[in-house]
Amino acid sequence: MHILITGAAGMIGRKLTERLARDGALNGRAIDRLTLTDIVAPAPPAFAGSVDVSAADIAAPGEAAKLVAGRPDVVFHLAGIVSGEAELDVDKGYRVNLDGTRALWEALRAAGHRPRVVFTSSIAVFGAPFPAAIADDFHLTPLTSYGTQKAMCELMLADYTRRGFVDGVGIRLPSIVVRPGKPNKAASGFFSGIIREPLAGQEAVLPVAETVLHWHASPRSAVGFLIHAAGLSREEVGPRVNLTMPGVCCTVGEQIAALRRIAGDKVAARIRRAPDELVMRIVDGWPSRFDARRALALGFRVEATFDDIIRAHIEDELGGKIAA
Repeated sequence: MHILITGAAGMIGRKLTERLARDGALNGRAIDRLTLTDIVAPAPPAFAGSVDVSAADIAAPGEAAKLVAGRPDVVFHLAGIVSGEAELDVDKGYRVNLDGTRALWEALRAAGHRPRVVFTSSIAVFGAPFPAAIADDFHLTPLTSYGTQKAMCELMLADYTRRGFVDGVGIRLPSIVVRPGKPNKAASGFFSGIIREPLAGQEAVLPVAETVLHWHASPRSAVGFLIHAAGLSREEVGPRVNLTMPGVCCTVGEQIAALRRIAGDKVAARIRRAPDELVMRIVDGWPSRFDARRALALGFRVEATFDDIIRAHIEDELGGKIAA
């Protein structure tokens, strides 16, 4: 099996690559080739099969065609710029998130071999006013440029799947926390920051009120979503190819309470409140609670509590240790 991962240098891309290389198989089929690409060259994993690594802008003419020339069986399309950056730079957002995606799918269409495509979308495709819990069939009315770009790609994926150009599944990810490493430009980055930095002995900035309610899953669960999506049959998915992933719904205050339970008052006290109008405006336009029964019925799984999400971060990124 040949697997192509775009955005392979990103956090989820790295973790997915490591998992696939370690497993050596995807849903019972042996992997013999990995093609990894991002705007900067991803680090090649330890892997028994062939690994092709490249730095490429898939929106540039001809780049996507080069990537699919090896006729991958599965394409994980993770490449894109994040919400805050897409809102601040509209041209870059549409070029990367929309034009790059279309270029990739057009290249797959031209290649003519109909691979499984797993596309990472976002809950930002939905916009207010919201019902108490948002089901998969709630209308797409995004209130940010990022959400609009993801919604447009979802529609393209459904159409290209209907026409038989690709075999697509779009997964709308919750906010993925706790993200390791340095903060990125995502408006949702503080959800990770208020856990990651205090656990590492550093101050964290909270730009929104503690009453903000949101939908979360760990990086560990995100990788699980991707792998599970790749193995679903066309009949299981059906014509509605875009699915909202399950998550843990809690307020920022409940996040902080979970941090306090696990790491203590001293760690939780490292969070400093500093309201940010741009972040608050973006977050106010996001939905917060979902009806993910369709994804759950298809076998997607997530943590039960936010405490579990914090514990996963401590195990996976901190070697089980918390900074004093």
